Amino acid sequence: MQLFENIINDRGSKYSVSGAPASSKDEALAVLKALKKSKKYAKATHNTWAVLLSDGGPLKNDDGEAGAGMVIVRMLEREKLFDHVVVVTRWFGGTQLGGDRFRRVQDCVTYYLERS
Repeated sequence: MQLFENIINDRGSKYSVSGAPASSKDEALAVLKALKKSKKYAKATHNTWAVLLSDGGPLKNDDGEAGAGMVIVRMLEREKLFDHVVVVTRWFGGTQLGGDRFRRVQDCVTYYLERS
C-alpha cells in the first residue's frame, strides 16, 4: 500500500491519500481494513474510496462525504486505472468546506496518481 500523509490542510481539515492493487470488492475492503489498523485512520472523519474493477465496473464508498466516491471514480476512469483502490482520508477541522471538499478530493487523487 502506498500512503501519502498530510498532503492538504484546508481550514483545519487535513487530508491524506492512499491506495493499493485490488481486483475485487473483498480486496478493496481488505486495503481499507489494513489502513484502519492505524488508530489515526480508524478515527478519521471520512475514509472515502473507489475502485474500477476490470470485470465488474466501479465500486465506491463515500463514508459520509456525499459524492466524494464518485469524484474518485471519475478520475480513475479518466486515467483508465483498473483494479486499484484509492482512499482519500479527511480529518474534519471544524469548518465546513462546501464544494471545496470535492476539489480537495481531486487534489488528493491527482497527488496519488502523479506519484504512483
